Amino acid sequence: MEERSEFFTPLESRLAAQIRSRLGELRGTEARVAQVVLDRGTDLVHLSVSDVAALAGTAPSSVVRACQRLGFRGFQELKIAAARHAPAAPVPAGSTDDPAARALADTVRAARVALDGITATLGPDDLRAAAELLDGAPRVLLVGTGLSGAVALDLAYRLRALGLPVDSPADAMTAQLAAAGLPRGAVCVAVSHTGATRSVVDTARAARTAGAEVLALTSYARSPLTETATCVLVAGGQDLVFGLETTASRLAHLTAVDALAQTLLTLRGPRAEQSLRLAADICADYAY
Repeated sequence: MEERSEFFTPLESRLAAQIRSRLGELRGTEARVAQVVLDRGTDLVHLSVSDVAALAGTAPSSVVRACQRLGFRGFQELKIAAARHAPAAPVPAGSTDDPAARALADTVRAARVALDGITATLGPDDLRAAAELLDGAPRVLLVGTGLSGAVALDLAYRLRALGLPVDSPADAMTAQLAAAGLPRGAVCVAVSHTGATRSVVDTARAARTAGAEVLALTSYARSPLTETATCVLVAGGQDLVFGLETTASRLAHLTAVDALAQTLLTLRGPRAEQSLRLAADICADYAY
C-alpha cells in the first residue's frame, strides 16, 4: 500500500479525545491499532481494515477488536466517524527550521486539541454528580502530585471560596494520613493525569477504606484511580506531541475545575455567594 501523503490531517478533537481516553485500556496489538488510527487521522477513510492491520503489524481481526474496545461496532463505523469529524481547517505545524516557532505551534495545537475534546469525555451529568457529592460533604480532601498538584491546589482555593471545608496537604504522607481519618460522607478529590500515580491512588484507596467518597479528575477512563473512585471526571488525554501530554491535560483539567466550580456555585446558591463576597473582601486587602 502506498502512503497518500507525508502528512495526515488529524482527527477532529472530540473523536480523538474519545480514542485517547481509552488508550489506557488497550495493550499490545490493540494499542498499536489505536495509535495508527490517531496517526493517520482523517486519511483513515482511504484505508481498508487490511491496510490498518499491516500498519499496526497485526491481523484484521485484531483491528476489529480494537475498534470495538474503542466504542465502535467495527472498523467501518470508525471510518464513518472519522469522515464526519474531519476538521474544517487543520492547525499548521511549526517550522522545522525554528525550534521556538515549532514549540509555540505544537504547544498551542496540543492545548487546542485537549480543550476542544473535553465535551467528548466530560458531560453535564458528570459535573452535576461531582458538584452534588461535594456540596453534601462534611470535609473535602484534595490530593495531587507533580503537575497535577497545581490543579489540586487551584480546586482547593475555589472550593474554599465557595464555603466548603477543605484540606489540601502539601506532602503525600500527610495526605494519606488525612485520608485514613476522613469521616463517612467526606470526599477525597484525587487529581492524576495518568490515574496511575502511586501516592495519589494509595491516598484514594485509604479514603475509600475509611468510608469516604472519591472524586477522580483524570485523563483516562480506565486506570487504577478510576477503579477506586466513586465519581470520575475525564478530561484531557494523551496528546500526539511528545512531552506536551501533561501540559495539555493540565489545561483540560483546569477547565474541568472551572466548570465544576461554576456548577457548584449554582447548586449552593446564597451560601456560596456569601462566601465569595468574603473571599473578595480578603483579596481586596492584598491589592494596591
